[in-house]
Amino acid sequence: MASEEIRRWRGWTRVFGLTALGVIAALFGFIAALDPYGARVQAGQSARPLMDLNQRFMYPQLVRSGAFDSAILGTSTLRLLDPAILSQGLQTHLVNLGMNAATPWEQVQIATLFARKTAAPKYVIWGIDPLWCDADATEEEKRLTPRPFPPWLYDDATWNDWAKQLNFTTLEIAVRLAGHRLGLVPPRIRGDGYEVFTPPEASYDLARARFHLYRHTDGKVLDLAPLSPPEFVAAEQRAAWRFPALAWLDQALAAFPQQTRRILVLPPIHGATLPREGTAGFERQQACKAQIAAIAARHGAIIADYAHVSPLTREDTNYWDPLHYRLPIARRIEADLIALGRGEKPPADPALQVVEPIR
Repeated sequence: MASEEIRRWRGWTRVFGLTALGVIAALFGFIAALDPYGARVQAGQSARPLMDLNQRFMYPQLVRSGAFDSAILGTSTLRLLDPAILSQGLQTHLVNLGMNAATPWEQVQIATLFARKTAAPKYVIWGIDPLWCDADATEEEKRLTPRPFPPWLYDDATWNDWAKQLNFTTLEIAVRLAGHRLGLVPPRIRGDGYEVFTPPEASYDLARARFHLYRHTDGKVLDLAPLSPPEFVAAEQRAAWRFPALAWLDQALAAFPQQTRRILVLPPIHGATLPREGTAGFERQQACKAQIAAIAARHGAIIADYAHVSPLTREDTNYWDPLHYRLPIARRIEADLIALGRGEKPPADPALQVVEPIR
């Protein structure tokens, strides 16, 4: 009797194991067939529709497709720049590879992938947020965010890609992609990386925006005038300032060919978030900007600096929150960048300080 139960148990275990293997194989085959991250995409092939909002997984295939010869890099502070508008103005094929809350390390990964996989990159427009000036930006714990990052999609090896994709997240994205193929689900992000991630302009609420703009000041509108008298900053304090992530920026810019036009954009964050002129924080920001300018000079890059107090950054109605400006401001920046990319001077504007490359 006992032996009969053992046989039955073994038989059930065998059937269960074979069934489980069959299900796993079917799911793996489904994922491999749909290839939701475009792991198989090579130059000349179309990228898959972008069906997930985690740009870290979606954007490498756009680079590998070879469909774009120019790129926007950075964080969400440049994601509202429309690559279609810039492409038309600059006569290029531009992709927006800005990623929400991307750390300097993550930005460098997509930048170096673009440099490596693009035969003749024409333009690189790179948003340099204040986080590039953080003293601890290169620490191991600051390289990633809570958002998953797939280094295996950024290397040149393909053998290790598929094992990483057998999970419920990838399965969900594959199902979305299948739904898109059937005409049931729209892409989450446009095929050139562009997405209006801010609320509809018609829903703009100034009171709500001001809540976000001044939340860190307990609701008080800050005095943006220069501090008088200014704070004293000792020489040894200045000497101790370090901006280690800028070495990564230097190396990443060097990876592009000499003929690539490089534009570094210091985005227009709201004035209440900027360090007040006359403070030690302002002096540190200026020291960081000076290092960025030195790097730009080495690589013939133009700097478009909006990160200072100006009518643009003073005006609350230009912003949703301290970091994110509204669509009309994005259109304004695009016009400036088109002029700079063409070698022209943008209209005189106190909001824009241009640092020309030394030729």
